[in-house]
Amino acid sequence: MSETGRVPIHSWLEDDRPREKLVTKGPTALSDAELIALLINIGTKEQSAVDLAQEILNKVDGSLIELSKLSVKELKRFKGIGDAKAITIAAALEIGKRRRSSEILVRKAIKSSHDAFEVLQQNLAYLTEEKFCIVLLNRANRILGIELVSTGGFAGTVVDPKKIFKIALDAKASSLILGHNHPSGMTKPSDADNKLTHKLKQGGDLLDLPVLDHIIVGDESYFSYADEGLL
Repeated sequence: MSETGRVPIHSWLEDDRPREKLVTKGPTALSDAELIALLINIGTKEQSAVDLAQEILNKVDGSLIELSKLSVKELKRFKGIGDAKAITIAAALEIGKRRRSSEILVRKAIKSSHDAFEVLQQNLAYLTEEKFCIVLLNRANRILGIELVSTGGFAGTVVDPKKIFKIALDAKASSLILGHNHPSGMTKPSDADNKLTHKLKQGGDLLDLPVLDHIIVGDESYFSYADEGLL
């Protein structure tokens, strides 16, 4: 035991050490704190890497989703977390998000508003600024791609219809789905959302490029214009 009363990880029983535990039992056997500890690698004089990881998780109520929202600057506020460790944590969480997004894109044909939400959630949920994306579909409603159209602030973003339809026509899309987030987490559409949706729906009809839906993304919920009969 150290002078601080902390037991260093190298003094733990081998089966309890995160590295050895991962090798012998696999990554699913590790707790969230243990996985983060592997990214941190070294703790402080007062805390092991696992203790430090648990402290960070406690600050976000144990939520990896909330942890993924922390910037490098915010992560560095924890004693023992410098540039390298903060960047490693942020990169690992982003890889996890992208892996899930890639899995969805490989298999996904859009058959419902929930399918569209699942795809857009990867790009639009848990953000502090508003973003507007379009999902490009072929004739079988399979995804050709997802394109970010604009990024704004907390209150909103400016969307150029000409840019949206140019992207869709260049991609030879047969239809598209609109999507944007509300950083507040609330999904109720604003008057501006309604006007923009109506305008883009009309433009799509003229170009024989139908707008199938407009999804407003919250963190874990969504609003569908198609489901509400507003398209």
